[in-house]
Amino acid sequence: MAQSIYTAEALKAELNSKGCRMTPQREKILKAFQELPEGEHLSAEDLYHKLQAQNENISLSTIYRTVKMMARMGILRELELAEDHKHYELNQPRPHHHHHLICVKTNKVIEFKNDQVLSISQKVAEKYGFQVLDCELRIVGISPEGQRSIF
Repeated sequence: MAQSIYTAEALKAELNSKGCRMTPQREKILKAFQELPEGEHLSAEDLYHKLQAQNENISLSTIYRTVKMMARMGILRELELAEDHKHYELNQPRPHHHHHLICVKTNKVIEFKNDQVLSISQKVAEKYGFQVLDCELRIVGISPEGQRSIF
């Protein structure tokens, strides 16, 4: 399970500071992300189906609004893993540098870590006077399963 600094109390405090309130739906959405195994991401649709399977009655539009809001607040990290296919994961309390292989045919996503990518990013950022806060490489291609379905 991913470790996060974002508890229900922290989310409630953040929402209150922005003039919003903690709702049971927002708390359940946060809990769903807290319970995800490390390396897993959810789209709004995936989250909707997961919550439906748990007999939680939260509308898809509420889920979309909530994950967008949590991403703007920095609680969730929004990942553009495929065209028009956004996924979300908990933002980590420290930089959580990982990268993604994305199949455009099957939408399969493989997460991987590579310290050389981070090292190159830091050198490029330093050259331009930037400080690296996050680093994500997306490699878009066609997986072996997607290649078999072409023919």
